[in-house]
Amino acid sequence: MQSQRTMSIITAPSSLPLVAPSILSADFANLGEECEKTLSAGADLLHLDVMDGHFVPNLTMGPALCKSLRKRMPNVYLDVHLMVNKPMDYIESFAEAGGNLFTGHVEAKVDPFVLAESIHNTGMDAGIAINPPTDVEEILPFVEAFDLILVMSVNPGFSGQAFIPEVLTKVERISERLRPDQRLQMDGGVGVKTCSACRDAGCDVLVAASAIFGTDDYAKAITGLRGY
Repeated sequence: MQSQRTMSIITAPSSLPLVAPSILSADFANLGEECEKTLSAGADLLHLDVMDGHFVPNLTMGPALCKSLRKRMPNVYLDVHLMVNKPMDYIESFAEAGGNLFTGHVEAKVDPFVLAESIHNTGMDAGIAINPPTDVEEILPFVEAFDLILVMSVNPGFSGQAFIPEVLTKVERISERLRPDQRLQMDGGVGVKTCSACRDAGCDVLVAASAIFGTDDYAKAITGLRGY
């Protein structure tokens, strides 16, 4: 049965750009408190990087962590980024855990149109991501089916990598195809030195990890990323 979908911070934001702290760089011994601090400092949503040890070499978090965050923060928007070979296998579990946005990769072995429909059927917003080496033509035919397009600006797997500026031309190509209710997200190496170029290219959701969690002033970092 298809769940009823409602407007969200992604499809109907009150202002842009949105800033999404990537909790992979947070202090996991104090994760709940760290997440609450970023939201109090002005963050719009939380970004969860899920890795299966196969699509990328690292192994990170799963639905249990998502569920715990939802229990502690009932109203937060949880953006779940699946760097996995079989994203279809995780849709229901993350929907049940309280995820709001489920993003799979165009490089994964799944029909993107089927992926989008399956995500939407749970009531979640649907996203699709593209890695730096992948030609933009691989994702363009599917853009219309998703609420958010995520452009990776590092090779996925680990936090703290350097931004790859060549992906900005990819962002510009995708931006031309988007409707007003679709978002374009940048993830990887986004910080004070790169955020302006990301915004100028068309990104309106910025994922930042160490650029937020690696500072002593979350509010200042988030304001700098947003640009105002």
